[in-house]
Amino acid sequence: MNDREKIIECYKGMYEGMIHKDTDLLKNYLDDSYVLVHMTGARMNLQEYFDALLDGTLNYYKYRHENISVEIDGNNAKAIGDTRVEAAVYGGSKHVWPLRLKCEFKKKGDQWMMTKSIASTY
Repeated sequence: MNDREKIIECYKGMYEGMIHKDTDLLKNYLDDSYVLVHMTGARMNLQEYFDALLDGTLNYYKYRHENISVEIDGNNAKAIGDTRVEAAVYGGSKHVWPLRLKCEFKKKGDQWMMTKSIASTY
């Protein structure tokens, strides 16, 4: 698997972890330094993100990836993913969001880890 494929696998794996609220799985893809900037503007570090997944603040049900672009620069990379996500967050009702994640990655050994993602709609 080449670096581009590993980054896409990381992006897709993160969604599997989100859907299943599986923090052990997410630890395979999210660096300890990970920061999520939610589309509400809320910033969450890794533990805050896990807490929000587990306490029901952030609920993700289904997803369908539409496009994932990747740019690699040495041991750093950026990806932009457009994904339709069925979610209910911050006490809102379930809704399908056209979610764009602008993600940053760093390479650790042979593995790519996500360090930041900024959420918006497209």
